[in-house]
Order: sequence, then structure tokens, then C-alpha cells
Amino acid sequence: MKNQQLTVLLLGGARRVSLADLLKRSGQRLGYQVNIVSYDLSKEVPISLVAKVVEGLRWNDPDVVSDIERVVKEHDVDVILPFVNGAIEIASMCRDRMPEVFVPVSDFATTSQLFDKAEAAKAFKEAGFPIPRTYSVLSAQMPAIAKPRKGGSSRGIHIFHDINDLMHLQNLQNYLVQEYIENCKEYTVDCYISRHGEILVTVPRERIEIMGGESTRTKTCHNEILEDLSRKVIEAFSLRGPVNLQFIHDTAADRYLLMEVNPRLGGGVICSIYAGAPITDYIIEEALGMDIQPCTNWASNTLMARYFKEAIFHEHN
Repeated sequence: MKNQQLTVLLLGGARRVSLADLLKRSGQRLGYQVNIVSYDLSKEVPISLVAKVVEGLRWNDPDVVSDIERVVKEHDVDVILPFVNGAIEIASMCRDRMPEVFVPVSDFATTSQLFDKAEAAKAFKEAGFPIPRTYSVLSAQMPAIAKPRKGGSSRGIHIFHDINDLMHLQNLQNYLVQEYIENCKEYTVDCYISRHGEILVTVPRERIEIMGGESTRTKTCHNEILEDLSRKVIEAFSLRGPVNLQFIHDTAADRYLLMEVNPRLGGGVICSIYAGAPITDYIIEEALGMDIQPCTNWASNTLMARYFKEAIFHEHN
């Protein structure tokens, strides 16, 4: 890397100020200055407090990969990290198009399958993983939950207690319909898998409080069932890089169910990192071609409570 500097490009990093700071600290520990660039739709986003923001195209724009390639050249980018679901497939394409850049994501076929919740649920079931009962529209039993097949942050989710209400949901074919489990606990498992497929860390944490689909209060917890299940999911889908897996624990039936696999850093990964999981270290170390070691001594019962902090922008005429 040039002059002991490393440039990391975040795809959709608008709100990831804390994560950007942790990437910089990881670089400092290794003797590198980490510069952050974020590719977003607007320059007026909080990440601008700690990074250079490049105003970019939408993820579904046919020219978005070429535009990111331009940004990579202009800013001498060494690492690309996706931070929103729509950017994961784009990052996979960047990995194929720009082999000189470290892009720790799974291959395009895998990320495409996992991005579509209906296709992902089908793949989970075929692989033998426990998931909630998944319905065709005519077979749906109440209560049921309908999730947009593509999207994230819990946007567009509907819960139904009447089949007629479900039948009137607009564009129903664009939803995954599953059983709704009322008495449950939600968990995320933050993982990192090396480019060679070695599972370096798996950290379960309970999602205690959620706002806008993201954890605002979460606590790490050693859970052998979730850790073992996570490793099996990672191996089944040959996942790479930072991954977060979403599970629920149906407390009435005492069963853990796989909900989603997101091949990217999750918003609550900050909690796992402060618990001792060196995930940002792994990213920097792999980018530098260094040897990396598995981590098993992270701390259970590390609690993260998120708060609001404002970024102010003034319009200049």
C-alpha cells in the first residue's frame, strides 16, 4: 500500500460513523493510516464527519459498477465494503471486475440468491436448515408475516391475522409469506470468514431493542446452538468476509429458526467488536496480506446501547 496508507470505500456507508472510526483504529494498530470514502446518494450524510463522501448512482442503475470503478481509480481505493443489502451484489460484481481491490464478499450467484428472501428461504429449506413455515398465498395460515422479497431494515413488513387482509396486499407476489411467531427472541450472529474459507469468529448477540430494523440495544451471548448452526450455514453457502446471520428463538417450541443471511457488516456489529471480535482488524489484515488468527475469547454479556447524535449541514449560496 502507498506510503503506509489504505483507502477503504464504503458502499452505502451513510450512517456508519462508528464503524469508520473502528476501521481507522485498526489501521493505526498496524501502522497504517486508513482513509475512508463513502459512496452515497447524497453528500449530506453523517459519515461525512469522518470520511470523504462521493455522490453516486442508485444500486439498480446499469452504470453503477462502472461509476464505482471510476471512484476506485480516482481515490486509489484498496478495499470495498458494502453496508446495505442493495450494495452486496454490486460489491460482488466489483470483486470480479477489480481483482486488484480487496472486496471481502461472497460470489455474485450466492449474494443474488440471498438478496431475494423467497429464494433464500427456499435454499435454506433445501439445505436442511430450520426456518419458519413458508406459505404459498392459498396455503397461508394466520397469523402470518409478509416481507418484501427484496429490501432491508424491516421496511414494508406486514403482519396479518386475517387471510382476506393478506389477499388484498398489493403486489403480493413480491412478498415472502411465513408463519408469524409472537413469542420469540431475535438474535444476530456476527461472523468473519477469510478469503480461503476459514471461519475466524462467530459472535451471537440478542437483539433486545430494534428501531428501523436495526439494533439500538443488543448484548453478546455465548450460545453453542447458534454458533454451531452459523458455522453450518457458512459452510453450506461458501460465505466469505463479514457476514451477519439472523435467527429467532421460538420460545414456546424451544426451536431456533434461520431467518436471513446478510453477507455484509451489520449495524450492530459494533457490539461484537467491542466484545473482542477483531472484525475490522481482519478486514485490514487481509487487505494487507497478513496472517490472521481465529478468535474465540470474545466477551459474553457485552451490551451496546445506541444513542442519537446529529450531523449539521449549512447550505451556502
